Amino acid sequence: GITSSLRTLVGGEVSQITSVIHDGRLNAIERLHQEARNRGADGVTGMSSEIVQHFGNVEFLSVGSCVKTRDGGGKHPFSTSADGKELYCQLDAGFHPIKFVFGNVAYSIGLGGGLMGALRSIRRGEVPEYSGVFYRTRHLALERIQAEAFAAKANSVVGIRTSIIPYQGMQEMVMVGTASRHPALPEPASAADVVTSGLTNEEMWNLVRLGFRPIQLVLGVSVYALGVVGGVAAFIKSFERGEVPQLSSLIYEARANALLQVKRQAEACGADDVVGVKTYVYQLMGGLIEFLVIGTAVK
Repeated sequence: GITSSLRTLVGGEVSQITSVIHDGRLNAIERLHQEARNRGADGVTGMSSEIVQHFGNVEFLSVGSCVKTRDGGGKHPFSTSADGKELYCQLDAGFHPIKFVFGNVAYSIGLGGGLMGALRSIRRGEVPEYSGVFYRTRHLALERIQAEAFAAKANSVVGIRTSIIPYQGMQEMVMVGTASRHPALPEPASAADVVTSGLTNEEMWNLVRLGFRPIQLVLGVSVYALGVVGGVAAFIKSFERGEVPQLSSLIYEARANALLQVKRQAEACGADDVVGVKTYVYQLMGGLIEFLVIGTAVK
């Protein structure tokens, strides 16, 4: 607790909290797998990994549905985040599920980033201290889900879903998906070579039939401040009906910056396109906004 409090002041990942959450999630998942084995299941579908807070205590909950196949043995059941319809699409597209996997990171802006960020947020534009913290933490979660998939001898992680969860004054970025194998994808030499996709399994099914294959999940992050002058102008404008141009232009710039990061990552991995692009806007403290873009680079 003391160490994590000090780390919170520094900013970035709070590894003690990340470890606690990771272990809690993992214990719940392992107990689900054991229950599936006890029931003679050949697989578990629709798996989730949730955090429920109870007056200072934390419950880690994992839920799924046991399934049987015609010729399964129930000794090593697969697990997937896909529900029944998504599992059909996943299998029919050639991705064979191995294991439900996740990557998480608990993070804090920190005192240093907070002070410098507060000073920079006086003027209008990007706040690189905040953008840097958020960019690093989101990529850490992606690296960790790839590492889990590589350890499970998978060559891909499909159906990745991303969540940002408040946790005891910090934030947890968590990615969940299904470590899978596809015979047409290359064998990864390291965790960084594991193919990742943020598409739903239904989208993936359509993508494969169009002749595309996923390469990696790409994401861009930008944190912008309205600034003191812009904030006052926006506040005055908000008394009138209609557009608040100061906010419109700020969000537009943040979006353009995040999309540019996605484009550069896609070019770096030799992609032909980025599909399934999803955009998120989060309002932070002190008139700051975070713009997050997530997509899947494809060939």
